[in-house]
Amino acid sequence: MSKPWEIMKQLNQMNFNVLIAGLAKHGPCWHSKAYKHRFHSIWMVTRGSGTFMLDGNSYTAEPGRLFVVSPGMVVERMSEPAIEFYFVRFEYALACASNDPGNSDHSTPSPFPLSGAYTILTPLSLVNTMEQLVQNMKRRGEFTLMHRRILFLELLMQILTDLRTQLVTGDTTMAIEKTINYMVNHYNENITLDQLSTMASLSISHYSRLFKKYTNYSPIHYLTHLRMDRAKELLILSDYRLKAIARSVGYEDELYFSRLFKKTEGLSPSTYAKNYETTPKH
Repeated sequence: MSKPWEIMKQLNQMNFNVLIAGLAKHGPCWHSKAYKHRFHSIWMVTRGSGTFMLDGNSYTAEPGRLFVVSPGMVVERMSEPAIEFYFVRFEYALACASNDPGNSDHSTPSPFPLSGAYTILTPLSLVNTMEQLVQNMKRRGEFTLMHRRILFLELLMQILTDLRTQLVTGDTTMAIEKTINYMVNHYNENITLDQLSTMASLSISHYSRLFKKYTNYSPIHYLTHLRMDRAKELLILSDYRLKAIARSVGYEDELYFSRLFKKTEGLSPSTYAKNYETTPKH
């Protein structure tokens, strides 16, 4: 399976439309014979048990089990003795084919990055979102449609967050999140790797390895990007001198900040600011 951050990167390039959502209830000895599935679907088992076969692979269907099915997949399902599951049918288009937000390609969408069976450790939040989707489908209107899209994105976010959490244990996840929150709120201060690992109660090497696994960044690389994101905001939205901007994001040395900015963003701070000179500062 692809890493959660890789999957999220692909999902961030997609626009979604929910077609239908509901709760399926099947009694004892229910058997849906093998067929070729025609839609993108997400199924979340909430009660009972059974067996779902996807492209010849057999999976136990039980509470906490999530299935993501794509068009063309051969599906066979049966209950043992009864089963209930939420289902969401959706479609998507590629909204951003590159780093250019204005670039779109709706004709050849990428394969959906989730496929097959997954075990969800915290299923209640997903079940709640799916129930909201079911209720939303009973209503009409433009506000309802917007809310439907938000709920579906929330569902995807919950799935990926759960999968990411499974990469590290619960206590460690909280420790890493604690250091991330600290960096977000104190990025303008002098922050060291030793300080962060101590905060997480982990050795430097273990902390760095788990942080990389959790975010796809090293801790210091993550901190650098936080600082550069803030610096970009100040370059665009303020009239501060470069030295003041460097200090406000944690760098006393203006030249070092400029070199690091160019290394991270691919262009100097002055060039970056000039690209937005015609943009209103609000």
